[in-house]
Amino acid sequence: MIGGKGKKIRTVLWQAFAVFITIFIYLIPFYFVVINSMKTKKEAGLMAISFPAEFSLTQIFENYREVLTSSKYLVLRAFKNSILLTVISVCLIILFTSLLAYIIQRRQDGLSKFLNFLILAGLIVPVSIVPTYRLLQSIHLSGTLFGLILVEVATQTSFATILFRGYFPNIPRELDEAAVIDGCGPVKLFFKIMLPLAKPVISTVIVLTALHIYNDFTNPLYFLPGSKNATIQLSIYTFYGMYESSWNLIFADVVLISIPVLILYIIFNKRIEAGMVSGAVKG
Repeated sequence: MIGGKGKKIRTVLWQAFAVFITIFIYLIPFYFVVINSMKTKKEAGLMAISFPAEFSLTQIFENYREVLTSSKYLVLRAFKNSILLTVISVCLIILFTSLLAYIIQRRQDGLSKFLNFLILAGLIVPVSIVPTYRLLQSIHLSGTLFGLILVEVATQTSFATILFRGYFPNIPRELDEAAVIDGCGPVKLFFKIMLPLAKPVISTVIVLTALHIYNDFTNPLYFLPGSKNATIQLSIYTFYGMYESSWNLIFADVVLISIPVLILYIIFNKRIEAGMVSGAVKG
């Protein structure tokens, strides 16, 4: 009994230590950014983790107002571009990759093996900027939001397809056969039966791909140049160049652009683990 209690105490202590380390690694930096976004320019430049010497709602409001209105509302334009880019790209990724994964998993023939090879190659082979840019130029989509959407969809297709392909074996083939016997066509079978059953992995794909696209800096820099087309990550780059000594404004900008990511994670948090685990059971 004593040995069992000692082991239980050690387990609790290790768990408490793990929680402390997690808080230190993830929450302290976020606290540092938030608290410095509330300070004056001089105080924020000290890079201290303490509260502002004088907590002023007026100062906080002024910091965030300056961020939102600077450069003719650059941050708001960047929010609009990033949200459009992320939402449209994620919807196309879910539509195309779920269909592709379902066909690969159900057919199990030579075509499926070839498609599997292409998917793995897509994970291994890096994106080539110059050929991609030339391709977009040839179809008159360079420097457009739709062209960047195609790039983001292409770069995330392999990863999302693998997640869906790992999940569909959990849905028995007998369900497909029963639906066909009941007069269900291929389109109705997939969209009315398969996709609703794949909600856990859809949530996982939404969060992981949306985070990548929303936080992407390289692709918008190359394929969507110009302040008018700026995404949220490019706005930070531009904002830092304009206010490199005004750390209170830079931190306020970081807080603002982090809000959509936090909301997305809170909404889908419970489904992410279920989707990842379900997709890893069978392959």
